[in-house]
Amino acid sequence: MRRRTTHGEAAADTLAGDLAALPGLPLDALKDRWREVYGRPPPSRLGRLLMVRGIAYRMQEQVLGDLEPATRRRIARAADDIAAGRAPSKSPSAIKAGTRLLRTWQDVTHEVIVLEDGVKYRGEVWRSLSAVAREITGTRWSGPLFFGLKGRRHDRR
Repeated sequence: MRRRTTHGEAAADTLAGDLAALPGLPLDALKDRWREVYGRPPPSRLGRLLMVRGIAYRMQEQVLGDLEPATRRRIARAADDIAAGRAPSKSPSAIKAGTRLLRTWQDVTHEVIVLEDGVKYRGEVWRSLSAVAREITGTRWSGPLFFGLKGRRHDRR
């Protein structure tokens, strides 16, 4: 999550209190709060519960930051899938630290060990699988693709 403000713990404490009070606010106060955080009146058919959730989300976003671009893209893909009548595709799962990946390239087997923050290859820590794949091949590769963690796009259809 990208942080927007640096008000620290005081802002988080204030936010927590404000969020806790939202469900108990009268409808008119909720509409006023919506106008404050969104700069426009709430949609006319928006129910109370959704209004509370929308206000809470925006308040958290203003204090704690908004979603990462990658998360926004995943949400947009899921919405597209649902709109097209498909089940949302699963997001790629994180590889657990300690996992060993093997890849044979030009008759040489390469071993990579996944760490909490990066990967270990030939005794060195690398920031990503893609960096290791580039080192091995001398060209730009998707590390997950090179190590067989995801298929090519045309293979998945």
